Amino acid sequence: MALLVSAYKSAKKDELYLFVPKEDGLEKLSDELLVMFGEPQHVIDFDLTEKRKLARVDAEEVKKALETKGYFMQMPPSEIEKMGDMPPPPEHLDNIF
Repeated sequence: MALLVSAYKSAKKDELYLFVPKEDGLEKLSDELLVMFGEPQHVIDFDLTEKRKLARVDAEEVKKALETKGYFMQMPPSEIEKMGDMPPPPEHLDNIF
């Protein structure tokens, strides 16, 4: 069964996202969480299903968090994860100087 979800990005931290059930919005979130997250900027509303592909997390993990905590926070990738997206270095580095 699909769950309608709203996604927000943080104005404080790049690549920090908050997912909440659309019907609840941000009203049920604690003030502490919202202060830490910063001013939420709405990104998209979407139907969350088990088969839905999300960028960095499993849809089932998001759904469980929404059902238990009322929100899911997607943390920014670590520097090591970001490096995984980089192309490999050239085989011969002797031509760079």
